[in-house]
Amino acid sequence: MSSARALRGAACTLAALWLTAQAQPEAPAQPQVGVLTDPCAEDPDEWRGNTQAWRELDWGQRCRYLRQNLHVAASPAARVVFIGDSITESWADPGLFANGFVNRGIGGQTSDQMLVRFRSDVIGLEPLVVHIMAGTNDVAGNTGPTSLGIIEGNIQAMVEQALLHHIRVVIASVPPAAHIPWRAQIEHPDIVIARLNGWLRDYARCQHAVFVDYTAVLGDGHGGMKGEFSPDGVHPNAAAYAAMAPLARAAIARAMAQPAVRTPRTGCRAG
Repeated sequence: MSSARALRGAACTLAALWLTAQAQPEAPAQPQVGVLTDPCAEDPDEWRGNTQAWRELDWGQRCRYLRQNLHVAASPAARVVFIGDSITESWADPGLFANGFVNRGIGGQTSDQMLVRFRSDVIGLEPLVVHIMAGTNDVAGNTGPTSLGIIEGNIQAMVEQALLHHIRVVIASVPPAAHIPWRAQIEHPDIVIARLNGWLRDYARCQHAVFVDYTAVLGDGHGGMKGEFSPDGVHPNAAAYAAMAPLARAAIARAMAQPAVRTPRTGCRAG
């Protein structure tokens, strides 16, 4: 009897282990790593569910626009490239993004990440103008602690790369935000944004770039965004983008009218 009980117990244990194994979710796919002939051959969506792998192996998301970039390169050159975060990516204005105006925004990105992909998503497209909007997610700490000096240095590096490749530059202000919904512990982000925007304005002037101040139409006068322009105080809605578009067009027209700078000025420094 004891042998029969032991066999039944072993069978129950094996069955429980089998059921447990069946209930385990399938491990998320892992991307290939190392030096590859085509590092973007895989579809990132197949393994982006693995958050750790995504952060470690596709941190700058250089593969995000690779296929689109190849298509742009095969067609008439892009005239204007907008690089930024979700505020740029969500700017779904078919009237603006047409006739060579290309959107290269990626939600959640900081200026660190934009700098990583600046060559592939901007310089490689050989535009006449680049519109750079970065800073919201830096202030939010999306990729960890940072400083105004680091953010400014990233902007400076992108601008210098553009100018060295004879690309005219439009530097956009960081849109106003009195609070960060996903980082409630960050107090007074509006003060940091105001300081950063002051530096962006001065730096644009020093480099003879064009500065476009979206706060002029989006701001509520108290450091935040007008309530009718955003569902969360950070991300613009359709009405906000409609208010921003004329400013963007005017800034790009000003940049187009300028001669392309061949050498960035060395006296313009990050703070």
